[in-house]
Amino acid sequence: MVSHNFCRKCFRAIYQYILYYYILTRLEPDRCLYLAIHQETYSELFQEPIRKILLENQCLCLLVFDSKREVLPT
Repeated sequence: MVSHNFCRKCFRAIYQYILYYYILTRLEPDRCLYLAIHQETYSELFQEPIRKILLENQCLCLLVFDSKREVLPT
């Protein structure tokens, strides 16, 4: 089960992402904003159907990385 504190941090990160997204699309519409997220968090939080809903409109672009190895998965 995901803790309340963990959920609060995730929602705060998504809120900040959305705020930056709207500012960036107005100031520099050709740029793309990514939300970096640990691979473990992605596996726990972004499971179907939540992942499909959040990612299908392409408003939320994720950059998933392996925090233990400090690399991007291939």
